[in-house]
Amino acid sequence: MMTGPLIAGLDDSGNGSARRRRVDPERRAQLLKDLEELVLAEGFMALSMDDLAHRLHCSKATLYSVAGNKEQLVVALTKGFFRQATEQIEQAVADVADPRLRIPAYLSGVGRAMSRCSTQYYADMIGLRSTAAVYRTNSAAAARRVQELIADGVKEGALRSIDGTFAGQLVALAIEGVQSGVLLSGGLSAGEAYTEMADLLLHGLSAPQA
Repeated sequence: MMTGPLIAGLDDSGNGSARRRRVDPERRAQLLKDLEELVLAEGFMALSMDDLAHRLHCSKATLYSVAGNKEQLVVALTKGFFRQATEQIEQAVADVADPRLRIPAYLSGVGRAMSRCSTQYYADMIGLRSTAAVYRTNSAAAARRVQELIADGVKEGALRSIDGTFAGQLVALAIEGVQSGVLLSGGLSAGEAYTEMADLLLHGLSAPQA
């Protein structure tokens, strides 16, 4: 999440001003948590800073202690969401000893994280240039991570050698397809889709049995 000195508030357009207010760290952490839950559930395009302050029972000045305007706020929340999700996913992967099972563990973690994002939040996120950039950066990172997991599995003899770059790019496209709903037209839930994705990858990558 955003850290550093508190800054003077700006209105949603970035041209106004609001009274500066200091917020103690505990209150600030709770505010960010509540903001994240609200934005992930409902999106942010239709919500003004006034709406957010009203919903969270705080003043606009308090919100402006976190970010200078709404765009800066949602960018900070989006970065924080992906940072926390990455930490949780990597911890889950680290707990898996079998290199074949690290890929489904990783994809399951991605599925759990992205299931927190409503359809409206996803649409808003990819519709705003700054948050879309954050999403693209993390999608690219996910593709690279899958490539690394494949390479590790091949090195340990648990997976057959394939084009890891292609597999990583395929996963990145599949993640986007699940989140946008394109790959859910058959009736699968997002969680089920990630499980199927993991099964397809694992069965295609398993080393031949003697």
